[in-house]
Amino acid sequence: QVQVVESGGGSVQSGGSLTLSCEVSVASEDPVFTYCMGWFRQAPGKEREGLAVIDSGHQFAYADSVKGRFTISRDNSENTLYLQMNGLKPEDTAMYYCAAGGPWPCRISGSFTYWGQGTQVTVSS
Repeated sequence: QVQVVESGGGSVQSGGSLTLSCEVSVASEDPVFTYCMGWFRQAPGKEREGLAVIDSGHQFAYADSVKGRFTISRDNSENTLYLQMNGLKPEDTAMYYCAAGGPWPCRISGSFTYWGQGTQVTVSS
């Protein structure tokens, strides 16, 4: 089984920073569970948006909407994923989700199998 748990959300003012964390617990060492992990978000009334993905070799990709502001990283030894968010804007307000069990090759547009419950990020102007 795979459990995905996000943390680190909160409320900040425009221009502020937050770091999200995601712990992925797996019952097996099969790399299929943790090879490709990523961050997504969904704002009320909008479709889910892929933000960034990273594979176990630390190759990454970002959506244009967050490129240059957000940084994805991971600790393979702990199966932990991070999202450092700088220069936050009110339009970044959303529920942020971590996902694991992503595709090969790792890409934002692929299908992810395991999802967390989300952590809320609210940015005020």
